[in-house]
Amino acid sequence: MTATCLMNTYQPLPLSFTRGLGTRLWDQAGREYLDAVAGVAVTGVGHSHPRLVSVISEQAGLLLHTSNLYGIDWQQRLAQRLTRLAGMDRAFFNNSGAEANETALKLARLHGWHKGIERPLVIVMENAFHGRTLGTLAASDGPAVRLGLNSLPGDYLKLPFGDLAALEQAAQAHGPRIAAVLMEPIQGESGIRLAPPGYLKAVRELCSRRNWLLMLDEIQTGIGRTGQWFACQHDGVIPDVMTLAKGLGNGIPIGACLARGKAAQLFTPGSHGSTFGGNPLACRVACTVLEIIEEQGLLANAKRQGEHLLQRLRVELADHPQVLQVRGLGLMIGIELKKPQRELALRAAQDHGLLINVTRGTTIRLLPPLIIDEREVEMIVHGISRTLQGTEGDGDAAKEAEMLALS
Repeated sequence: MTATCLMNTYQPLPLSFTRGLGTRLWDQAGREYLDAVAGVAVTGVGHSHPRLVSVISEQAGLLLHTSNLYGIDWQQRLAQRLTRLAGMDRAFFNNSGAEANETALKLARLHGWHKGIERPLVIVMENAFHGRTLGTLAASDGPAVRLGLNSLPGDYLKLPFGDLAALEQAAQAHGPRIAAVLMEPIQGESGIRLAPPGYLKAVRELCSRRNWLLMLDEIQTGIGRTGQWFACQHDGVIPDVMTLAKGLGNGIPIGACLARGKAAQLFTPGSHGSTFGGNPLACRVACTVLEIIEEQGLLANAKRQGEHLLQRLRVELADHPQVLQVRGLGLMIGIELKKPQRELALRAAQDHGLLINVTRGTTIRLLPPLIIDEREVEMIVHGISRTLQGTEGDGDAAKEAEMLALS
């Protein structure tokens, strides 16, 4: 298969899959792989779940699209389910995480406008990733994703993630211009970076005191990934705005922006919209995903198997000379390495039938499906351990880092 007609935006591994079932994928030669990345935190309930197959088939035969010029029953049902689970008031549906974050950024601007701020500031975090549209790119960090795009829209103030003192200083210096804080509860693309204990609660308190919107990007952390419906629930925090995507549709594109209080009242008819957002197929699939997670106890499984995987990796890799740290929450785990390992994902797939992801060049990111069991946890630990054997002498670190930054 040739990819010469595709724009040069990806560097895919020389693998192509023809089918999937549960936690497994099979390539064109019929070889089986354990999927420990789940389409980057998407296929949480597994590949080809029979209930989803049935629902997709049935809904395709009933109704795919009408537009938002008319009421959509499944959209209403999904909004009710999500707002109840998240403690929010209203939902807006679109097609991706980037669009959900664009919706949140528009709410931040409107909130600032209602406060009389001519050019509102949104606080974002260093090493954050919120999407690849121009607005979300401006809110993100990292030279690779912004290469050649120096002039980006919006006014943002970037602060170190987890640094409460820096946030307090920003409040003193720029408080009257600040409208919102946008952040990931756990930074995913930058290497599974967790905030220090108490940080999220302190940010919530500061936002409430200053009349800023707390906007949490739960696109990667949400829908059970960390062992709770949403990662902020580990800290007992409810944001003003929450964005979702990835695991919500298990592979069917859907994004959501949830809001509560004043933030839920900012949009008026005509102020925002989407042609495809919230269509009957995507919303019915998302409702079914939520049902499957509840009925199969997958939140508890993600917590249990995640803790087991984290513990086993820490024991197995404790003395490995290239491993700096193993960290994570639930089934969102990062293994930070001392130097870039460009061929690690390919080596794991080819040699051990294990699909992993290496983010920012130096962190193995594990995002297995929520349905994973103990035997598969051991398979991941074994595959990672074997893959890392012999990495001490791999390549020149500076050259590897440069190549990865441009990939």
